[in-house]
Amino acid sequence: MLQNNSLLAQLKQQIRETTPRAEGVIKATEKGFGFLETDSGDSYFVPPPAMKQVLHGDRVEAVIHENGDKKSVEPEKLIEAGLDRFVARVQKRDGRLAVVPDHPSIRNVLKARIKNSLDENSIGDGDWVVARLVRHPLKENDRGFFSQIDELVAKADDPAVPWRVTLARHALEQECPDAGSDWPLRDEGLTREDLTAQPFFTIDGEKTRDMDDALYVVARPEGGWQLSVAIADPTAYVEEGHAADLEARTRAFTVYLPGQNVTMLPEQLADDLCSLWEGQERPALACTLTIHADGSLGDYRFFAANVTSHAKLVYERVSDWIEGQGDWAPAEEIAEQLKALQALTEARTAWRNEHALVFKDRPDYVFDLDEAGNVLGIRTEDRRIANRMIEESMIAANACCADFLASHIGHGIFNVHRAFEPEKAEAAQEFLATQEIVVDQQALTELAHYKELKRALESRDDAWLDARLRRFQGFTSMSAQPGPHFGLGLPAYATWTSPIRKYGDMVNHRLIKRVLKGEQAPAEASQQLTEQLTERRRLNRMAERDVKDWLYVRYLTPAAQNQDTFDAEIMAINRGGMRVRLIENGATAFVPAPLMHSDRDKVVIDDKEGRIQIEGEERFKLGDSLRVSLTEAREETRSLVAKPAA
Repeated sequence: MLQNNSLLAQLKQQIRETTPRAEGVIKATEKGFGFLETDSGDSYFVPPPAMKQVLHGDRVEAVIHENGDKKSVEPEKLIEAGLDRFVARVQKRDGRLAVVPDHPSIRNVLKARIKNSLDENSIGDGDWVVARLVRHPLKENDRGFFSQIDELVAKADDPAVPWRVTLARHALEQECPDAGSDWPLRDEGLTREDLTAQPFFTIDGEKTRDMDDALYVVARPEGGWQLSVAIADPTAYVEEGHAADLEARTRAFTVYLPGQNVTMLPEQLADDLCSLWEGQERPALACTLTIHADGSLGDYRFFAANVTSHAKLVYERVSDWIEGQGDWAPAEEIAEQLKALQALTEARTAWRNEHALVFKDRPDYVFDLDEAGNVLGIRTEDRRIANRMIEESMIAANACCADFLASHIGHGIFNVHRAFEPEKAEAAQEFLATQEIVVDQQALTELAHYKELKRALESRDDAWLDARLRRFQGFTSMSAQPGPHFGLGLPAYATWTSPIRKYGDMVNHRLIKRVLKGEQAPAEASQQLTEQLTERRRLNRMAERDVKDWLYVRYLTPAAQNQDTFDAEIMAINRGGMRVRLIENGATAFVPAPLMHSDRDKVVIDDKEGRIQIEGEERFKLGDSLRVSLTEAREETRSLVAKPAA
């Protein structure tokens, strides 16, 4: 008997070794079938019966079946589940409990149980929960899918569902931290200069409460300007290692969502004690820097201070006043500074255009909401002169911080951005060659050469080229070591100007204070911390995008019902169609290939090149402007569908 079992096992192994296989990730479709996409770019059909054993996103090993010239696969082994912790909606049917994952490509109804610590009666049909997949049919000894409900996120009728569900999906905190109410000013052994008589001012949004930067600027008799930047000082209240500090370290950033902010620090600190409110004396960390008449940076000095904001100004009003609009006017002592700051900004922008790099301005889209979270309207806010005045001041101050930390300590929290990841530089070089742009590797990996390339590319004003090149470009990350910021065109960049809302800025504050006190700096930030800061920033941005997508769908449902038309620009092209941004309100919509032409076979999409042909003629490409008609607004997937307008 044992011999027979051994022979059977050997036979199975031989069959396994001679059967063609593929490894890849499952991509589900709305029609019940799916595809297995391999790392090498191959794609295999997965028939509906086999799809019942897997979920979208699963990485599996599958057996390849050939039928003539057609190939399909049958998943056999789970390598990595695409679903682990997930947000879902509850289904209660005839006493049976199940959940449906809140995912645009997963429609499976999964049997479920409730965690012992939860009251089953508190969870009803349609409620939103956090669940975990605990069984998978491709796992050994598991006969089917099964999940466990770990947390109730929101009741079905909760008006805050878009916010609560989104924060839960990204495992972000739902509420501001509560860390008590007793916050005495600490004795840090610092000498604080009294600047309360100097007329510092803030410029923020009208509803901003966490004001962390104030400015004081004077023109120098010999030309140029002296700019003093006073930054809120939460580390004057929060000692390293305190519960509020540890919580801030975990959160890393304040989360800004339409209609709701989830602060990094307790609100009493973020919105009151640390915020630079008009007429209130506040401790600050300050920097006075010289900006020459040509916009270049001169000497700078960091120091601790006490300051009082003499005016809380608003972006729109300041811009209107500078442009000669409206009836608002600042006090005389502030007016003179605003004119000086405008001149400083123009000089600084011109210098960065020539010696560094300047981002193209894009408008901000602001949601006006009622108390229930309904969208009343969406406003376009252009980056006007007042916005640029603050932006240029902060960039200059942060460039000084990077230089200070690099020269005095050798480490800190730096924003590092390399235009092209080393592994993609060669591919980018080859792509540019196809556009008759011949560059060597230095132009892609060394800052000085990259700045020349970037200016040359911008002079072409080619939206398609810009969009295609982004496929090869890298992302900004946080690093303990100084490194170049290619996006800004600066050799190093370290922020310290937003410590109320960024934990990395609090770290840099503490390092600057160590130098001011003549103390030895601690060991550099761990890789774990810098990676966490990078990841939390990514999650925050995804959460902001997801809430906006939800609100866009609700707001534009009537427009989809009426098939209203909008000006749009093409953001991305994939095998199924193209993604566009609506210029009027910033919403994104998907234009599927079948809506481009009644005969799908006449639509040829080259997703690698970012071009679409219809009936043999190029019709669309990345970066193009066009008009589209909205056709659907799907709240279950928070997606808008559009078609090219006739």
